[in-house]
Amino acid sequence: MGVKAFRPTTPSRRTLTTSDFSEITDRRRRPEKKLTQAKKSTGGRGTQGRISVRFHGGGHKQRYRLVDFRRRKLDVPAKVVAIEYDPNRSARIALIQYVDGEKSYILAPVGLVAGSVVVSSQSADIQPGNCLPLANIPPGTFVHAVELRPGRGAQLARSAGVSAQIMAREGGYVLLRLPSGELRKVLENCRASIGQVGNVEHENVVIGKAGRSRWLGRMPHNRGVSMNPVDHPLGGGEGKTSGGRHPVTPWGKPTRGYKTRRRTNSDKLIVQRRSKKKE
Repeated sequence: MGVKAFRPTTPSRRTLTTSDFSEITDRRRRPEKKLTQAKKSTGGRGTQGRISVRFHGGGHKQRYRLVDFRRRKLDVPAKVVAIEYDPNRSARIALIQYVDGEKSYILAPVGLVAGSVVVSSQSADIQPGNCLPLANIPPGTFVHAVELRPGRGAQLARSAGVSAQIMAREGGYVLLRLPSGELRKVLENCRASIGQVGNVEHENVVIGKAGRSRWLGRMPHNRGVSMNPVDHPLGGGEGKTSGGRHPVTPWGKPTRGYKTRRRTNSDKLIVQRRSKKKE
């Protein structure tokens, strides 16, 4: 895996970079049809046909890959058939086939290649791709695809290049250091997969041109200060003014330092908030 640059034949290609897809087993290979489903493009519009999310629209047509985040098939070894590209996420996915013939997709960690064997078990080896309860994973191990509630499926550490580290175990909980720097307690009977999510170089990819953002379904984002007063609280004024007030959303809610996170029952499990460097 790596980043591929281009000759500067145009201004956009001077900075544009892409993944070299070296970890993909076969770029001509089509996804497993039974493990995909149609994905409808909403264009940012809700059930009433009105825009509920601004600046969404267009994008390349995609099919959703059904990734197995629960790993409920216990004690059945599976062989990695191929490492594939997934347009719906930054990570790569691995097509695995169990010894009974069933196939599924899982997130592909660093070091997992075609021909590797993975298993979901209470006492699996500490090898990339294996899935087991946090209680059975030694402290210091890096994990990904971590559950927040037993049986609910992986919710933490799923994007390209990230991992969570097991720091300690006490009182039925495991202390995890998340990619954001947050320290959080998770029930020790929650499951996690061993290793770091693959496609580590994803963060170094440069979009390079506006059209490439349109392929991803991102429309141009208009600044509030460039609008008219009827369209945004920061709009209007002579010349390039900044609205004459603190930055706000189009509906008047402050956008700098204003806490919008709703309090949840899991707040009490956060031992230390994310580090200020990553806020």
